[in-house]
Amino acid sequence: MITNNNPLNIRVGKSKWQGQVLPQRGSGEGAFCHFESMEYGLRAGFCLLRTYATKYRLNCVKDIITRWAPPSENNTQSYIRHVCLLTGFGGNQRLTEKDWPRLVKAMAKMESGADLDDNLIQSAFRLYKHY
Repeated sequence: MITNNNPLNIRVGKSKWQGQVLPQRGSGEGAFCHFESMEYGLRAGFCLLRTYATKYRLNCVKDIITRWAPPSENNTQSYIRHVCLLTGFGGNQRLTEKDWPRLVKAMAKMESGADLDDNLIQSAFRLYKHY
């Protein structure tokens, strides 16, 4: 189940994302961002991938997932294997921005169990590209 329009389970941090809203009282979800729509939740994921690529030089599934889902909190190797299986990407394959919609779709499946519609992913990607 996707809660808070946050299918990637993005945690609250220093950044205030476009489309991020305050949690509803009693939601018990204070550690994770809340978004006004799924598109904005996914857009934040695309923005994070851009930061990973530009600031940290993380451009392959293995490196991206190791930062996204660190071994201290996750079974990172299993996560990497599943994302590679879902996307067809190799773990060390260099990804470009055009590959991110497939990556985000697979990551959302891992994070929230949701099989998101490709049109939703593309809509969020266009929103990301627009700003």
